[in-house]
Amino acid sequence: MSKPFHLAIPAWDLNIATAFYTDVLGCKLGNREENKWVDVDFWGNELTLHKTHMKLPRESHDVDMGNVPVPHFGVHLDKEIFNKIKENLKTKNIKYLDKPYTRFEGKEEQQETFFIEDPHGNVLELKTLQNS
Repeated sequence: MSKPFHLAIPAWDLNIATAFYTDVLGCKLGNREENKWVDVDFWGNELTLHKTHMKLPRESHDVDMGNVPVPHFGVHLDKEIFNKIKENLKTKNIKYLDKPYTRFEGKEEQQETFFIEDPHGNVLELKTLQNS
């Protein structure tokens, strides 16, 4: 049985970071230590934004769908939530790193996916399975 994960990432401005995760992605906030870190309920997983001055290094890797940024993290979402986030991105004029596209077309694992980055350069991949 799968259990939720915990991931801690850098965010030098917690106000900007929490606004992105709540207003754009629709996540809820959890525990926090003022001006040090804040937990985000990342669809049942614990994402902790740590106030830091670092930015994660990034490189691209060639995979079946093209070049993907590494590191990145993400989640599989219900189609309704996935589409709401796409709408929020458009409304708030947030650009995709990689626009939505379909992978594994015609197969059981067919999915729509896209890549974005948060205000601190952390890369997210959001997906929705077409046959679920």
